[in-house]
Amino acid sequence: MHILPQLRKLEEKYRDTMVVIGVHSAKFDAEKSTTNIEEAVTRYNVRHPVVNDARFAIWKHYGVRAWPTLMFIDPEGKVIGRHEGEFAVGDLDRIFQQMIAEFDAKGLLNRELLPFQLRAIKEAERPLAFPGKIEADAGRDRLFIADSNHHRVIVTSLDGEVRTVIGNGESGGAAFGQQGFDEPVFDNPQGMAVDGDTVYVADAGSHTIKRVDLAEKSVVTIAGIGQQSLYRHAGGDALANPLNSPYDLGLRDGVLYVAMAGFHQLWSMDLGAGTFSPFAGTGNEDIKDGLRLEALLAQPYGLTVQGGNVFFADSETSSLRLAKIGEGGRVVTLVGTGLFDFGDAEGIGKQAMLQHPQGVAAGQDVVFIADTYNHRIKQISLSTLRVLNVAGNGKRGTADGRSPDAAFNEPAGLVVAGNRIYVADTNNHAIRVIDLQEKRVSTLDLRGL
Repeated sequence: MHILPQLRKLEEKYRDTMVVIGVHSAKFDAEKSTTNIEEAVTRYNVRHPVVNDARFAIWKHYGVRAWPTLMFIDPEGKVIGRHEGEFAVGDLDRIFQQMIAEFDAKGLLNRELLPFQLRAIKEAERPLAFPGKIEADAGRDRLFIADSNHHRVIVTSLDGEVRTVIGNGESGGAAFGQQGFDEPVFDNPQGMAVDGDTVYVADAGSHTIKRVDLAEKSVVTIAGIGQQSLYRHAGGDALANPLNSPYDLGLRDGVLYVAMAGFHQLWSMDLGAGTFSPFAGTGNEDIKDGLRLEALLAQPYGLTVQGGNVFFADSETSSLRLAKIGEGGRVVTLVGTGLFDFGDAEGIGKQAMLQHPQGVAAGQDVVFIADTYNHRIKQISLSTLRVLNVAGNGKRGTADGRSPDAAFNEPAGLVVAGNRIYVADTNNHAIRVIDLQEKRVSTLDLRGL
């Protein structure tokens, strides 16, 4: 997913000479479903054919060792190169120019366009499209919904009455300077943090952090340069350094904490000074506890700040972890054991198993988890470390009702407001509500959108 925007630039430039074929060799069980792959193709605007390599046959045939891997095949069907990992567009662009010149000289290129039939879902007809994250301000009766594939943030009351829409539905996000709510201000917005009439938004598609002023109805970029960083760096001036897939935010004492999925790190931004730097993780991908900047993380997609801790969902290790704020702080794993260890099990601490969780929210002495690929909402007691299922039957679906019978479809974000949990039920294109007292799930009716 992290290389798709870069790859898309090359697909558009060389559409008459180069064809991309996506080979989906899934790590997680939930990602092997062809239906799930079709939804992901739509969600991430993939415009090339994709094959479901569920049994790793193509992976083994080409001797692939890592995600992502690019294989280069010439017009005569011969493998002429490979590249593992992310890449700089400029470097690959120069290679393509050399290859095109070589094969043009040999008369081997066929510049006739291949007509692909897109099986895209008509997202414009939906009120929401793949909502990724959700935030609440219970004191002011406000709910903030990242309507991610509509490239906007929606503000409603807690019972679903729409009050404000930020963004006009068109992809934007790379512009700098002040913008209005009716302009294209976001590109795949995700996590948010609320401070009165100020809302901070992780704009994953543009690799920036945006600040929304609800009173002035304006949006400005406060971090990132609008381009993806392919290499880890030490940070510095927030507006002078590139970011890499910021996915969720938390706020405490003037510091913004960021789940920087593409860097396999947590970052922190001093809002007063306007500076950004790594907060936890070396940038290498794995699961290893220890001092914050010596620990290893793996694509953190969700976080929440409670007291002196940043709780985060480390998705590629199917784990729930925490990073302690303050000098000498450490990273501690509560649930999860390895890069290839995942499942669906209740239990105490590391006896429990998750599958690619993407969201966390804090309650009283408990942390709730969006166990995304298990289609469940779970909780972990901070006093006993016992993990229990809260809602969801473990099968993808849309059913409301009592918690054991209710069904979700890859929920990715959640927030606690009073005795309710609001869930961004991403692949159902809906907001679901869990009543913790009645243990019942319902679907939020958005009115006025």
